[in-house]
Amino acid sequence: MALNLTQKQEVVAELAEVAGSAHSLVAAEYVGLTVAQLTDMRKKARQEGVFLKVAKNTLVSRAVENTDYAVVKDALTGPLLYAFSQEDPGAAGRLIKEFAKANDKLKPRLVSLGGQMYPGSHVDVLASLPTRDEALSMLLSVMVQPATMLVRLLAEPASQVARVTNAVGQQKAA
Repeated sequence: MALNLTQKQEVVAELAEVAGSAHSLVAAEYVGLTVAQLTDMRKKARQEGVFLKVAKNTLVSRAVENTDYAVVKDALTGPLLYAFSQEDPGAAGRLIKEFAKANDKLKPRLVSLGGQMYPGSHVDVLASLPTRDEALSMLLSVMVQPATMLVRLLAEPASQVARVTNAVGQQKAA
């Protein structure tokens, strides 16, 4: 069903709003997927904080004009499914990668992150990015390690004295 001008403007406005706040974009070819598969994918996308949309490429290219994703405008050809990560940068990559494993008809075409465009093969790299909680725990472990090493270093002389005293006590007892 064709969209009239006001409907097209609404789609462009919605996509522009989403693209303005999204962390990453993955565009994938979806030809051959069933409605049930797409519905399942949309359900998982909502759970993972990914905005999933099938839209005309001209509408998407207008929507991303003044965003970090303007670099993808020339590469938008053919029927594409657009996945914008809302909460964490790797969410869209994980979603597309997971569905591409189960459905060979879903093929990632391009990935955009931080104002750069990458080929669809980079969806694995995007999917391997840590979530916010994982990144915070990695940062915390890096920050805690020097303090832990300092405590061990300061405790070592006292433990050496204790070991020497224990060894001398065992020698005298024998």
